[in-house]
Amino acid sequence: MFMRFFTELREAKVPVTLKEYLVLMEAMDKGVIDRSVEDFYYLSRSALVKDEKNLDKFDRVFGHVFKGLDKVDEGIAHDIPAEWLKKISEKFLTEEEKAQIEAMGGFDKLMEALAERIKEQKERHEGGNRMIGTGGTSPFGANGYHPEGIRIGQDKGRHGRAIKVWDQREYKNLDDSVELGTRNIKVALRRLRKWVREGSHDELDMDGTIKGTAEKGYLDIHLRPERRNKISVLLFLDVGGSMDSHIKICEELFSAARSEFKNMEFYYFHNCLYESVWKDNRRRHAEKMNTWDVLHKFPHDYKVIFVGDATMSPYEITYPGGSVEHWNEEAGAIWMDRVAQIYEHMVWLNPTAERHWDYTPSIGVMKQLVGDRMFPLTLEGLEKAMKELAR
Repeated sequence: MFMRFFTELREAKVPVTLKEYLVLMEAMDKGVIDRSVEDFYYLSRSALVKDEKNLDKFDRVFGHVFKGLDKVDEGIAHDIPAEWLKKISEKFLTEEEKAQIEAMGGFDKLMEALAERIKEQKERHEGGNRMIGTGGTSPFGANGYHPEGIRIGQDKGRHGRAIKVWDQREYKNLDDSVELGTRNIKVALRRLRKWVREGSHDELDMDGTIKGTAEKGYLDIHLRPERRNKISVLLFLDVGGSMDSHIKICEELFSAARSEFKNMEFYYFHNCLYESVWKDNRRRHAEKMNTWDVLHKFPHDYKVIFVGDATMSPYEITYPGGSVEHWNEEAGAIWMDRVAQIYEHMVWLNPTAERHWDYTPSIGVMKQLVGDRMFPLTLEGLEKAMKELAR
């Protein structure tokens, strides 16, 4: 069963190595956990999952492989006494219930779910909070109450609260194959960090305090500046036109970026960067800013991120007067080149699915202008973009 678990994780594209699997098996051999499925779930997740984006895939595989088991073991080592089977059948298995059990996989499946706990239990149990029985608060049994129970022999839940942690899949939005959300955008943006300690000394330095106290013989409190992310980001956001269908994801990206990068400046543009940008879309025609002033204002160590679908006529990028909104004296390609000359670290995030890029010529032109540093606006694409910026 454990080998099946390992192979199915690999098939689900969770990057599990043989070394990690052997470490998990060693931990099991040394008895670092009780042999419950829940304990094994947390142990195996810690040992085998290296990246948060794979947590949902792990949960799905775990739920599939260990479905119906209450104990992790090589197998059921002891026979179930016949008298127990008779009593359980008399209590739980009406003709209708037998039909329901067959629909769920048969009587053997029910016995697998009971076997391990029955090994611990030597007599019939009525009520209580641990053993298999009826009317109690044990996690196993029927017609009782337990806030996180597993029902056995009961055709429906009385309280609707039986759960398993791996079935909850609380990390499901971290899977890099699903739609982005603010939470997992933050996870990806955290790849771009440069920690420094600057500013006022208002955080307790525990190591310094211990060392100073030991040396001086009395309490010697040391303080230090708070650790901050020093990365500076210049964000250019495409708005209007075809970008209207990507408003939600761009809003989530913007919200996450403002939270993660304390030193971030942002400006808006339409389709391609030209001689002016703006900060407020409601006053975009009245309060434009000269793009040259922006590029001269922020030092070359800023990380530049463009967000846009790059979907337009190629003439809007390559020719003067190509803009659909005004007469641009210089081609947008010239302005993109100027940004690339000033800022070494620059990427373009495209909310259009990458499989569609080849069908839009302007995307190919823009991708070339940014030095092939265009990435899809997915969790995987964000991670690659952050790695590119961190070089």
